[in-house]
Parts: sequence; structure tokens; C-alpha cells
Amino acid sequence: MAGTLMTESGVRQVQRRTVVLLSAAQVFGGIGTGATVSIGSILAVELSGSSAWAGAVATVMTLGAALAALPLASLADRRGRRIGQVAGLSAALLGTLLMVLSIVWGVFFLLVLGAAGIGVGTAASLQARFAAVDLADAEHRGRSLSTVVWAVTVGAVAGPNLIQPGTVVGEALGLPPVAGPFVISGAGLLVATVLLFTGLRPDPLLLARSLAAAAAPAQAVSPVPGSTQAETLRVPAPSIRPGGSLARGMRAIRSSRMALLAVSAVVAAHAVMVGVMSMTPLHLQHLVEGPAASDAGHTASGDVLVIIGFTISLHIAGMFALSPVMGWLTDKAGRTETIMIGFGLLITAVAVAGFGQDSTVAVAVGLVLLGLGWSASTISGSTLLAESVGQDSRVVVQGVSDMLMGIAGALGGAMSGLVLSQAGYLGLNMAGALVGVAVLAAAAVTVMARRRGTLVP
Repeated sequence: MAGTLMTESGVRQVQRRTVVLLSAAQVFGGIGTGATVSIGSILAVELSGSSAWAGAVATVMTLGAALAALPLASLADRRGRRIGQVAGLSAALLGTLLMVLSIVWGVFFLLVLGAAGIGVGTAASLQARFAAVDLADAEHRGRSLSTVVWAVTVGAVAGPNLIQPGTVVGEALGLPPVAGPFVISGAGLLVATVLLFTGLRPDPLLLARSLAAAAAPAQAVSPVPGSTQAETLRVPAPSIRPGGSLARGMRAIRSSRMALLAVSAVVAAHAVMVGVMSMTPLHLQHLVEGPAASDAGHTASGDVLVIIGFTISLHIAGMFALSPVMGWLTDKAGRTETIMIGFGLLITAVAVAGFGQDSTVAVAVGLVLLGLGWSASTISGSTLLAESVGQDSRVVVQGVSDMLMGIAGALGGAMSGLVLSQAGYLGLNMAGALVGVAVLAAAAVTVMARRRGTLVP
């Protein structure tokens, strides 16, 4: 890109195309996650032969996302958003293939490996929200970010509801019916990968860095005919930047009280959401078909799969569909105040789902509220985090935050099966309520300290 000229209108055009491409990729890529979440726990029990492994798929998927977050951020930092996104989606595509093979061959280990690959894709999907604002001007950053986050809704909500059509695809291809949804997921991921690999040019992150370098006085050039000097920038070749550092990111987070609160909110919200959501399909199967439904070797009926798919799709809609509203609320009500609203919703969600555990309707309502609480907490927490650390460490901190969020989700998924077996679905929800109350109290203390003028950043 050295020596090329880029006008302000050209930058806006690249930004618009970037948001459209990222949004389209989120739609197609989201299908894979939705299908895996919906039937992962059931497949884990069937292939492992033990209900103790019910949370394995959710655990490995979230752990894969956690472990991939910082390397993907580092890759994007060195090579640009396009390479980072394509790498993550390619891993997810491989994961869906392993899922299909695990079902065909009845191998539990391949199911786990497939979940890990899809988890890497989840990490890339999370980081796409940052790619949407690399070139956005200050007045439109929230809109650009929320558009990409909202786009997840289409694919992620469609994913669980493709379970039934997926069985038809599986039978048509001569595969076990339950493998069909993963064939559809793989097709969606392939489309998303091709879209970004071919279309995300110029790379938004590398172009943003080039434009920042061009803004220096020494980089100024004379205007070209038909434009003003203010509209014309010479874009130098992008420099190679060092990768992210876990230690540097953690130091930046620890240095700010507000950054600590932001990370706590994002991590805790994700842990509660994954813990409750990952065990809900198994609870619904038990609720509809009776205790014998959770025995190893039992295959869920088509009716149960429809109920599970519909419930999870409503939950995912709660997570993403109102993301623009949550972004607006974050700007209008305040970052910390919206964190409090989010955790208020999370606490209400686990109360409704837990105390209404004998009703599929109550569980569905609780899962919707759980998604809304996660949305408010994650968007406001991520915004607060970006504002609480220096520009030089922001990308690394974002990667560390996503990594910690994934680890929390993995622990939540791993422990949820144990809690479910020992304390039941109500006990699992009450454990989530305890975590929510702790963060809500911390946010409330922060708000009161700010109003008294005693808040230490």
C-alpha cells in the first residue's frame, strides 16, 4: 500500500464494506455455534456412555475459545484482522468435520476435538467486533460495533432451529441424522471463511495504522486534483508490530480499578451464562422425557430436540438481538450503571429458571433473561475496559479479557455438570445468583464512590 492515496470518502467506503463483510460472516459462522450448543451435551452423554461427561462439549468449546483468544489477537496484531479472522474460522470448519466423524464412528475423543475447533471460531467471532471499529469515526463506533454483534443473531438463532432440517440432510447424505446439523454448520463456516479471505481487503487494522502514520505532519502531501488537502492522505506501508503479551495485558488491567471491575463483569457474566445454558438442554430432556432420558445410550426424541433448539435460539436471541439497545444504554445510562442492570437481569434470570424448573416455559423465559443480562454486562464491561487502559495496550488487553472470559466459561461449563448432579437445576441457578450478587455489589460500591467523589481510578 506504500505510495497510494486514500481520501476520507475512500476510508468511509472501506469501513462500510468492512462492516458488511464482517456482519455477513457472523451470520454464516454463527450457525455452527448454535447447533453445537444445542445438542453437544446430549452427544457427549451418548458417545461417552456416562452423564458425567455431559458438560464436556461446552467446556472444551469455551476453553478452546479462551486459549485461542490471545494468539488470535497476536496474529491479528502482526498480520491484520483478515488473517486472524480466517485462521479462527478455518479451525471452526475443521471442528465441524471432526464433529461429523465423531458421530459416524462413535468416537468421543473426536467430538471433543471438534468442540475445541469450534471454540477457536468463537474466539474469532468475538474479536470481529473490534475489527468493526478499526476505521470507524468516533461518532459511529458504537453503531458499527453493535451492527456486527447483532449480525450474530441471525446465524446463531438459526443454528439450533436447523437441527430438525439437518437430520433430513444427514439422511440424504447417508449419515446418521444427528450429523446433519453439523454439515449445515460446516457449509456456513466455509462461506464465512471465503467471504473474509477474498473480501476483507484492504485490511481494516493495517489501513488504520497506515492512516495514523500518514496523519503526522512529516507525512503530509499536496492534494490531488479534485480534492482538498484535508481530504487526502498518503498511506505508507504498514509496519509490523510485535504480538500481544499476557503479562503486559495483566499489568494494564491491574493498574486500573475500573479495568478490574470491567474484566470482573465480563468474566462473571460469561461464567454464569455458560454454566446455566450448557446444562439446560439436558435438564429439558429430563423434564420432558423423564429421568430415564439422561441414561447413557438414550437418544433424544425429535420433539425434545425441537424444544431444546427453540429454547436455545431464544436464549441466543436475548444475547445478541438487542445489542444495539445495550450499546445505547451504555452510552446514556453509564458504563457501570449498565453493568448493574446486566447483573440485575442475570440474577432475575436464574431465579426464574431455577424456581420454575418444572416448566419448559419458565426455563425458556429464564434463558431469554439470561441472554439479555449477558448482553448488557458484556457490552458495557467491554466498553468500560477499553476506556480504562492506555491506547498502547488496548489490543492486548482486549485479547486477555477474551481469554479470561473463555476460561471462566470453561470452568462454568465443567463445574455445571457436577453441580447439576449434586444440587439439581435449582442449585445450579442459585450458584449463578451468588456470583451475580457479588459483582452487582462491587459495581454498586463503585457508583457510590464516584458520586461521593472518592473513587480512585
